[in-house]
Amino acid sequence: MFKQNTISSLLLCAIFALALFGCKTKEKKDEANKVAIIVSTLNNPWFVFLAEQAKEKANELGYEAKIFDSQNNTAQETDHFENALASGYDAILFNPTDADGSIVNVKNAKIAGVPVFCMDREVNDPDAATSQILSDSYSGSVSIAKKFVESLNKKGNYVEILGMVGDNNTWNRSRGFHSVVDHYPDLKMVAQQSADFDRNKAMEVLESVLQANPDIDAVFCGNDAMAMGAYQALVAAGKADKVKVFGFDGAEDVVNSIQDEKIVATGMQFPAVMAQTAATFADEYFKGKRDFPKKMPVAVELVTSKNVGNYVAYGAKK
Repeated sequence: MFKQNTISSLLLCAIFALALFGCKTKEKKDEANKVAIIVSTLNNPWFVFLAEQAKEKANELGYEAKIFDSQNNTAQETDHFENALASGYDAILFNPTDADGSIVNVKNAKIAGVPVFCMDREVNDPDAATSQILSDSYSGSVSIAKKFVESLNKKGNYVEILGMVGDNNTWNRSRGFHSVVDHYPDLKMVAQQSADFDRNKAMEVLESVLQANPDIDAVFCGNDAMAMGAYQALVAAGKADKVKVFGFDGAEDVVNSIQDEKIVATGMQFPAVMAQTAATFADEYFKGKRDFPKKMPVAVELVTSKNVGNYVAYGAKK
């Protein structure tokens, strides 16, 4: 009798467990998929716009979405990935903090069966992310460099302010720039320093550089935040009308500064395109698609005083 009762109890437990599992599965199936949006920093308006565009598109497609700020810290980024995976997020739209340091997080998501779609910044592993949607930083900087050479009449001393050394965009922009400028021997780089894509750091970097090299003719900056920081340093030094500043991004304050002829040129990126494409790819993944481009380039357009009327912050006028 005891044995029979034990078997009956075990069968009842098994039936209950299966029923509970079935309810949870049905419950999960009926729930909207959740999308985590993990970005390198929200301390830069450009990345705020990128994140908000991704969230807006995910919401429009019917998904719950939440933005996570890594504060340019790979450890913080790792925490966000762990939290996203533990909390049942079904896809991650990702703007990495470091091309190498972020690989492990993307791989962990892949192992967990969660697709990762990189936006604007890449990781140095072609198979880790489901897809990487990236600005063509190299070609964009080639266009800026041609304008740079023309504006300086092929001669002069200049400073290059680099972005984050762990970000491939930093070096793609630098390489694109030098692929043109280095062909002109009378254009001499007197300093090259990193300011981590940060406005205040760029101002401090250029203030320091000007003490050792007061007679410069131009500054090429790896993003627009640094371009504005460099411009501030030039204003403080009384050199804003003598030194030409070039940026990269298409941020609102630089678009306005080009209109006011304070900044010479920038490379207009299209963060809305990258963010919305990433969200759309996630939607397609949820619906069964698995064949995505490993790397999808998004063109960068040169903005100068001649065509600035065609642009607004972070894109072209509609």
